[in-house]
Amino acid sequence: MPNHVAVVTDSTASLPEQLRKQWDITVIQLQLRVGDQVDEENRFDRGELTQALRSGQRVSTNPPDPGAFFWAYQDAAASGASAIVSLHISQRMSATLLAAREAAQQVQIPVYPVDSGTTGMSLGFAVLSAARAAAAGGRVERVIEAAQRRFSTSSELLYVDTLEYLRRGGRIGGAAALLGTALSIKPLLTVRDGEVAPLARAAGSRRALAKLVDLAAERAGSLPTDLAISCFRPTERELMLVQQLRDRIPHVTELSIVEASTVIGAHVGPGALSITVSPA
Repeated sequence: MPNHVAVVTDSTASLPEQLRKQWDITVIQLQLRVGDQVDEENRFDRGELTQALRSGQRVSTNPPDPGAFFWAYQDAAASGASAIVSLHISQRMSATLLAAREAAQQVQIPVYPVDSGTTGMSLGFAVLSAARAAAAGGRVERVIEAAQRRFSTSSELLYVDTLEYLRRGGRIGGAAALLGTALSIKPLLTVRDGEVAPLARAAGSRRALAKLVDLAAERAGSLPTDLAISCFRPTERELMLVQQLRDRIPHVTELSIVEASTVIGAHVGPGALSITVSPA
């Protein structure tokens, strides 16, 4: 489709492949380092990554190379795009946006890199809104507005077994205040002002997950709402949460379980999950 607005994002948006293809969204992969191996995050086996994290092996993450953005932007221009909206993980969590901005300066058509101030499916839902606006023929301003509206109303509600992985990766933010609590106390986190922040805590996993559902229902209110449960790999736990969320939030417009970006998984650790609440 010539003379359209192309939409680009990064792999932390955790968008399922089917949705990426359906809405013609280009996804740039962040990089993961496990031991001496460095590659795009989607090329790592999730089981091996989990084992590496639990064994204390060195695991770190890097933003994409600016060259990956450059060629993606060039491809969009060659396909007839008149402009590109590039939506990315909070720049307080990653230098991904800086790489996008660097590449944007080298492309002949206008590129608009946007800091989402978040990550995960809060970013993913916003990208989908932007892509739908673009597919409907929306101009750049309309596409960006559609994304920003979802950024401003979405919530990331995160359960982690331990804060250790966030501490190791330097992404702990305001949640550092919860370090040193008893092992039986499970922290619940959110993303606030572009970084991980404390939300609540509960005694034990069962109570923590029940609290997470309570918080999701509270954030959803009475509005039609999209929900996503993100995890390393779906288990019975996530299926149970789906039913609990449907019982508590009857006005759900979409509810899915998605595999979280392995870059996010590397920072939150095995056993973590999030519920994204995004009023539609």
